Amino acid sequence: MGFPDQIVRTVELAHPPAKVWAAITTAEGLGTWFGNTATIDLRPGGAAQMKWDAGDTANMRVERVEEPSVFGFTWHIYGLPEDDPRRTYVEFTLEPVDSGTRLTVVETGFAQLAGDEFQAAFGGNTEGWKSELGELVEYLDAA
Repeated sequence: MGFPDQIVRTVELAHPPAKVWAAITTAEGLGTWFGNTATIDLRPGGAAQMKWDAGDTANMRVERVEEPSVFGFTWHIYGLPEDDPRRTYVEFTLEPVDSGTRLTVVETGFAQLAGDEFQAAFGGNTEGWKSELGELVEYLDAA
């Protein structure tokens, strides 16, 4: 049996899709709940970057933009050296529901890793998405 290839998280948000879309696709949104500052060129092939006060940086490449329902990007794999070319793909899917928006986040590409690399990346990002989506809820509820 191989390693799991994806992390899937779904959260129900008491906000309309347009508000959730802005939170995940704008520099202001990403730089508030996900990082401490962010830039984004919202088009396939566009660059995005998030920075944290602790000095960490995440460079992303926008892969998919289907407003207001799908946003996807690739980024560096946690735990690998900065010059490692392997990336995972993250996709946010927004679905209108009676209570607001159902947001599903799927990160794929972990099967390209093995052993300690897999454990560090998969485990780190599993916990990371749990934490970050909690911060997204707080950001949306405060806005």
